[in-house]
Amino acid sequence: MSVDQYMKDHFPSLILRPPLFYSWDIGIRFELGDPHLYDVDKNQYMDRVYSRSIELFKELFVKDDDLLLVTNAYFAYKLKNQIKKVNLYRRYIKNRQILWNLKLNVIPDIFAEPDEIPDEDNKTYRFQIACKVSDLDYLNLIKAICNKDLGTKPSIKHDVFFINLGKGIIFHIYDDRGCDVVSNSTSVLKNIFIKYNDWILNYDRESINKIFEGII
Repeated sequence: MSVDQYMKDHFPSLILRPPLFYSWDIGIRFELGDPHLYDVDKNQYMDRVYSRSIELFKELFVKDDDLLLVTNAYFAYKLKNQIKKVNLYRRYIKNRQILWNLKLNVIPDIFAEPDEIPDEDNKTYRFQIACKVSDLDYLNLIKAICNKDLGTKPSIKHDVFFINLGKGIIFHIYDDRGCDVVSNSTSVLKNIFIKYNDWILNYDRESINKIFEGII
């Protein structure tokens, strides 16, 4: 199934771009990095970023789950035939046979507003591949995503979305500061809301609590 069809069927009106949490009614924003720790001990800071993001992923995805891995890549002013497969698909997919199923769609600038005319030369290159969670080296993939703004290698600068096709969940790590989890059902996120309540970003805690009123 293509990401366009899946979004239309399960997340109508949601544009697959950050910030997911502020664009959908059912979701949680978690804090990954402790801002007070970064300047004190960067290694300890990153250890928490990695451990939290990986633990949340494991809570949302199990090895046999069907997953759609989607990457919004930004290569301004390049032609489609000049774009190579982004490294995450070669480096972080263990089952190389499924790489033949990798699809690339070139779409208008994903950040253009509805009433704005997109820049024809500034397109979004959307890569997508369907796989099992077990096909991914998700531990190192997640670490690379978390490194995106820190000058640490390896790193992935593009927006990567993990979509759990069966559970109706989208997981997006926007950077080392935090991640968004959205779903089409509050009941699907109930357990993670309870189990990792202490990790919820305090800035959005009040609005997140309202989402789960009546089901806890």
